[in-house]
Amino acid sequence: MTVIDAHQHVWDLARSPYAWLAAPGLEAIRRTIPFEEGLAHLDAAGVDGSVLVQADDTDADTDVMLETAARNARVVGVVGWAPLADPERAEVRLRAIASPALVGVRALIHDMPDPDWILRPDVDEGLGVLERLGLAFDIVAVLPRHLENAVTVGERHPGLRIVVDHLAKPPIGLRDREPWWSLIARVAENPRVVAKLSGLYSATADVAAWTVEGIGPFVDRALEVFGAHRLLYGGDWPFSIPAGDYPRTWGAIAHHLGRLDASERAAILGENAVRHYRLDPGRVRSAAEAHAAAEARAAVSARTEGGPT
Repeated sequence: MTVIDAHQHVWDLARSPYAWLAAPGLEAIRRTIPFEEGLAHLDAAGVDGSVLVQADDTDADTDVMLETAARNARVVGVVGWAPLADPERAEVRLRAIASPALVGVRALIHDMPDPDWILRPDVDEGLGVLERLGLAFDIVAVLPRHLENAVTVGERHPGLRIVVDHLAKPPIGLRDREPWWSLIARVAENPRVVAKLSGLYSATADVAAWTVEGIGPFVDRALEVFGAHRLLYGGDWPFSIPAGDYPRTWGAIAHHLGRLDASERAAILGENAVRHYRLDPGRVRSAAEAHAAAEARAAVSARTEGGPT
């Protein structure tokens, strides 16, 4: 089984501003963080490759990810950024950076003051560019209105593959599960929409105040409405560091997937990402080979450090 982390980040503060990093509680990740820093976590979890997802609405952020993919075989795909509100420029840019690594586009719509930004005519035309080029669209839905708009976008663009990041931030730790509970089911009615089991942190101010048991009902709801073959695993590192870091978040998802059968686990942990993002088979194969080589080197190193037996 090839394991793909479908949601990981890198960022370089010398290349792009990442203004959202100024928010309280993010001190531990308010620095440049390269992909290689997280490789030990991937190896420990048995993850072969990662899809890097944009963290800033700039060309520079996308360039950082594509450069990372070019130098590290463990990166199997990149979800970049394009100026969707300027469709002509977006198409020129996406054609210029087109490669087997580029698999989708995202914009930080949750940071925009207008929750209906995605419905604007210019942005809608930009989404049409993605549809025409065969790129997936990741949507960061944190408000009920964002989920409502995801339904509308799916209706307007019947050929667009949509990825709902982080299960649209369910109300983990809160009393009331609505309207998320109902809206996520509405979004799932579109068979071209998938969702990520990623970023399942507390909805309170303390992002670390979540438990394995506490996220259980939301994982169950996702399995109920999407099914195992339309869910993707994502570690959300390094954003997951303030929420307990990769081992904690990986362990929580692995716990809940443990009750599924082998084919369902394989789908969520890799096959769905390969299919929905249309990951390049050569890149996926190279990632698995690079991971196997890293494990072999680690085994040799462990024997050497252990001395003669």
